[in-house]
Amino acid sequence: MPASTVNQMTNKINQDDINKAVWNACDTFRGVISADTYKDFILTMLFLKYISDVYKDEYNKLVEQYGDNPELIHAMMSKQRFVLPEGASFWDLYEQRHQAGNGQRIDQALHALEEANGTKLKNVFQDISFNTDKLGQEKQKNELLRHLLEDFGKDILNLSAERVGSLDVIGNAYEFLIKHFAAGSGATAGEFYTPPEVSDLLATILAPVEGDQICDPACGSGSLLIKCGAMVRKNSGSKKYALFGQEAIGSTWALAKMNMFLHGEDNHRIEWGDTIRNPLLLDKDGKHLLQFDVVTANPPFSLDKWGHEDASSDHFGRFHRGVPPKTKGDYAFISHMIETLKPATGRMGVVVPHGVLFRASSEGKIRQQLIEENLLDTVIGLPASLFFGTGIPAAILLFKKNRGDDKVLFIDASNEFKSGKNQNQLTPDNINKIIETYKARENVDKYAYLATFDEIKENDFNLNIPRYVDTFEEEAEIDLDTVRAERLELKAELESLETEMAGFLKELGYGA
Repeated sequence: MPASTVNQMTNKINQDDINKAVWNACDTFRGVISADTYKDFILTMLFLKYISDVYKDEYNKLVEQYGDNPELIHAMMSKQRFVLPEGASFWDLYEQRHQAGNGQRIDQALHALEEANGTKLKNVFQDISFNTDKLGQEKQKNELLRHLLEDFGKDILNLSAERVGSLDVIGNAYEFLIKHFAAGSGATAGEFYTPPEVSDLLATILAPVEGDQICDPACGSGSLLIKCGAMVRKNSGSKKYALFGQEAIGSTWALAKMNMFLHGEDNHRIEWGDTIRNPLLLDKDGKHLLQFDVVTANPPFSLDKWGHEDASSDHFGRFHRGVPPKTKGDYAFISHMIETLKPATGRMGVVVPHGVLFRASSEGKIRQQLIEENLLDTVIGLPASLFFGTGIPAAILLFKKNRGDDKVLFIDASNEFKSGKNQNQLTPDNINKIIETYKARENVDKYAYLATFDEIKENDFNLNIPRYVDTFEEEAEIDLDTVRAERLELKAELESLETEMAGFLKELGYGA
């Protein structure tokens, strides 16, 4: 084996190298099918490759130690984090890559993986089929999948535990892919991805701690939940917390499950289903919604057909403050989330379009009641073009149970961002300013205002940020005498230049 290969296989993997390698694997599909379709293939293959390499690595160690006792080896391998039945590992598929039927073999391997791992991977791959006509006729499909297996079989993508070290490396590569797929997915990106700086902001402000139960009822690929889990570990060094989520789109739910495992978040419960029509995070009797210490989400903006027809008879009484309009489901998600907050410790952050702040009718009545119940804590205005799939500016609403006062902090962070070609970004400085302002809860000229209940009431419970934070910059007064003097000076300079130019033209034989 060449020295360079040995070096690659024994050295710790570099994050940039693995990111580049998995992104290059996408070349197999570029120009053949859309990124929105092949993202599932790439992300699933990364998951399969990782658990296969870890399993293979552990098996080889046990053979080296207990080579004369296959029964003991089998028993010990059955206790691994993931069980890989015979024929279902990446390497089994790789060995047969030149044979016909790659799509069918991969699908069979994924099904066997589900069966062997019980509830842990139940139904995770049911919406992901490599044996699809979207890859073309059988010969082309087989060739594409052979190239995919060969891309992931390269030495640079040896993902054994010894080489990878921390699970963060694989999790980060997975997040890297999801981010790039979101960038190219247009309007559909919001279905599965929240920009990392927004997740960082929410996780920091909500400050989950050891022992917390954390929920995202519209969890997409799970990145916001994962950021909250990382915040607990950062602040306390503890892994004593639990993550809960629900996601309506089957393939996105599968991404969330794989994302959890690749970040080492085994203590999770992610349900597949429509949170508004069919909430699944229920108690053992199935009669009451589970309640959480932290609830956070970036739900779809102004969702049409969200379940209005059944809301008035909701079994869980989530819409007792009023039923949101048929064509805008923003307050349906807000109402659901409020009802899942624990009475003593519950705190919540939700991303919303600005219309939520000021629209009247049923939304106005719900908004008024939430404020009168002293649940609303803070309103944060974000820059435009921050989220994939939409250029409109969004806001964050923060709610709390057991609040100490009845004031609401308004922060206008809409003008502070780093411009990007397609998306704007919040810089670390932008985020820190929001966080420090949130913690201080004091007025900041042209940036933040702490409004009393009476002030909000005087505004008919309208939360439009410019009503509270005046960012108007007065134009400097114009000194007309100075302007007149400058004009005369420029006029004289122009006359001088024209005289000089006429002289040059005369020397060249032009003019009189």
